[in-house]
Amino acid sequence: MIAEIITIGDEILIGQIVDTNSVFISKALNEIGISVHQITSIQDDKQHILEALEEAKQKVDVVLITGGLGPTKDDITKHTLCEYFKDTLVRNEKVLAHVEELFAKYITTSSISDLNRDQALVPSKAQVLMNEFGTAPGMWLEKDNTVFISMPGVPYEMRGLMTNYIIPKLQEEFERPFIYHKTILTYGMGESNIAMKIEDWENNLPHNVKLAYLPNFGKVRLRLTGKGQDKEEIIEAVDSYAQKLYPIIGDIIQGIEGQSSIVTQIGELLVAKNQKLAAAESCTGGRVAAQITQESGVSAFFNGSAVTYAVQSKIDVLGVPEALIEAHSVVSGEVVEAMANGAKNAYHSDYAIATTGNAGPSKGNSDADVGTVFIGIATPTGVISKEFNFGQPREKVVNKAVTKAFEMLLEEILKNSN
Repeated sequence: MIAEIITIGDEILIGQIVDTNSVFISKALNEIGISVHQITSIQDDKQHILEALEEAKQKVDVVLITGGLGPTKDDITKHTLCEYFKDTLVRNEKVLAHVEELFAKYITTSSISDLNRDQALVPSKAQVLMNEFGTAPGMWLEKDNTVFISMPGVPYEMRGLMTNYIIPKLQEEFERPFIYHKTILTYGMGESNIAMKIEDWENNLPHNVKLAYLPNFGKVRLRLTGKGQDKEEIIEAVDSYAQKLYPIIGDIIQGIEGQSSIVTQIGELLVAKNQKLAAAESCTGGRVAAQITQESGVSAFFNGSAVTYAVQSKIDVLGVPEALIEAHSVVSGEVVEAMANGAKNAYHSDYAIATTGNAGPSKGNSDADVGTVFIGIATPTGVISKEFNFGQPREKVVNKAVTKAFEMLLEEILKNSN
């Protein structure tokens, strides 16, 4: 069973907002065995909408539409649906009562207008899906064995309709295959090198299991997808072939997506020994600390971080000797090691991560090449550092530095645990 998502709104096409709705809808559909064939973004234009609906009908079983259902004149989806389905708008009393209730309860700054009441107008052929969080209802229509589902573009309203009504209704009315994903997280090796190492393994995948490479700044996610009618058979096949990867590339596998991230692994190891972590960041600008604190419970092992971006802050906050900076430059192994030790001492920690480098586009306070990054790791037994060149652009340098810093830290913790 396949679907198409159509998002309506000039604001998406001019880059004013990011289309997060399609991400949510795609994931929700995938979880119940519906594959998204295409995502289409179109203007608030009647002819464009009509053409998109007709094209989608030729290719998919379900069309999910978001946007264009507001009370203003530029929201034309309902009227266009009426034209497409050769239908007329009728007032739905249940929706009208809901709109009036919302205004009475929550909207005290203005009185309800005829435009607001017109939110209760829906195509007569539509099954109405009550929008508990807003005034525009969802609508379910059918034509030539294709289901069309229209939802408001406001993300939390769309999510409520998808979760409470649309997903359960799709599950009830359609037979669907079972889809199962397992994504293996790898660090420290590029996509092409991984592909060469696992070529024989990949060539022997069964017909109902597919592999996708998802590279991103120093880490590659390997997504295995199984699809079929027999749930147990699909799960067993995917899990079995995922396990066969460990003897081949186990040294770069850092876990399974959705289970245990590298930060979680680091945290579990530190908490088990009642040890603490700190960070001192220059070129990464707080990204290391931000990635750590994304997860709950990190206060059990993470003591704090200093973003010492300017040269003087490295001296004042971390105690890096000025003479060391003058002798080796701010982008050097000597300085990053001093930063790591400074953070470890300042935050009374057992381990510390430190970063310094030229992320670009200009060289800043060092003659080191743009893309050069030094990463230091202070441990209970000493301090180590490594030099890297992550190229360009700036965002790539920063993200690769963060990824490599965690990889180095995990390696040192494991080394000290043995």
